[in-house]
Amino acid sequence: MKLTSTQVERTLNQLEAEAIPDGHPVIPQLQRVFGDHTYFIDDSGLNIVEPTDSNQKGAELGLVVNLGRWNDSTPRNLELHEPEPTDVVVTLGTGH
Repeated sequence: MKLTSTQVERTLNQLEAEAIPDGHPVIPQLQRVFGDHTYFIDDSGLNIVEPTDSNQKGAELGLVVNLGRWNDSTPRNLELHEPEPTDVVVTLGTGH
């Protein structure tokens, strides 16, 4: 899911992560493998946010999905894997 700038800001307020800018050279490679998403890097690795069911208050929610983890070598490298849903849910906005 490609997030709006407001959704990215809300996500970053709830996660200890950095959004990878659209113009970053790695984005085309990630898009070929995983599709058109907003990508986030944190201490655990590479993540995206996928829409999930809204809660009872009508908030738009997103599930954080991990796409890769840092390995333990020096320098650390990112090891990509099949998307793995996490237990982290972020509020992207309020429903209409």
